[in-house]
Amino acid sequence: AMTSIAELFPKCRKLSYDSRQQLAQVQNGVLYPSELFLSLDELTRQLEIMDKLVLRETPAQREVWRRKIQELREDGVAIRRQGEHYDRIVNTNVRHQKERDQLLTRRRQRKQYSGAEEQDLSNLADEAQSWQQSNYMVNDLIGQGEAQLAGLVEQRGRLGGITRFMGQIGDSLNISNSTMKIIERRDVTDAYFVLGGCVITCIVIYFVWL
Repeated sequence: AMTSIAELFPKCRKLSYDSRQQLAQVQNGVLYPSELFLSLDELTRQLEIMDKLVLRETPAQREVWRRKIQELREDGVAIRRQGEHYDRIVNTNVRHQKERDQLLTRRRQRKQYSGAEEQDLSNLADEAQSWQQSNYMVNDLIGQGEAQLAGLVEQRGRLGGITRFMGQIGDSLNISNSTMKIIERRDVTDAYFVLGGCVITCIVIYFVWL
């Protein structure tokens, strides 16, 4: 005769309890997670059988049994999730230990050779540090160049304002055209100085970057 749900339920509840105890052993490192997963797989199979046996119960009893089955199933899922978490921790520790052993092995082998390899590593480290310092210096020069360009632009604006102001004064005082041309030529000369400063700054930044 087929087992009734009332007979199977205590077995499933014991499987759930045993799985909980095995989880504690896994957490304490005295049991492999694979053994816990075997118990949980068996619990899953028994619960699937109980799902089929529920249909043999009266409508009033079906909801009661479904609720009990669901509680055992949720408990099993929670136990499996925690077991998988500790399984990942164990695997990670094993992998890290293996990597440490390999690193120590390589270090012991390296000591058997000449110091050329260590010198190469030292040279690479020095080169990386030198490159970083050069990068800082270039960034500093770029910052200084930007500040100088901003100052030249500001100076150019002030000179333009002075020229307009002098023009207004000239109109008021009737300054001769020759005098105004001298002022305009000075303005053009100042503009050349501004442009020359920009070009020199760009050239310095280019060669430093190389």
